[in-house]
Amino acid sequence: MRLLLDVEDTAVTRQTAEALALVGTVAAVRLIALAVAEADGNQADWLQTGVRDALVGPVGVPDVAVACGKLARNPEEVVRRGAAEIAAWTDDAR
Repeated sequence: MRLLLDVEDTAVTRQTAEALALVGTVAAVRLIALAVAEADGNQADWLQTGVRDALVGPVGVPDVAVACGKLARNPEEVVRRGAAEIAAWTDDAR
């Protein structure tokens, strides 16, 4: 979480979000969702940039949207809220 919410270096935030989005597992996207829920506006912008970079990158489309769908049923409200935000980013990237 410290890397995703690094207040000193936004490049770390973006790169960490991108790396986790490329993994695309529920566990990886859950970490991004938790960060999104805690992020200030600037951090959220860089988290979004990292996720979008993963979605449009040359590696292919990760399973971020599928993971968000699974996280929509998570018992933690903060995770559901963050996953909904990320899901909107994946819709915008298409």
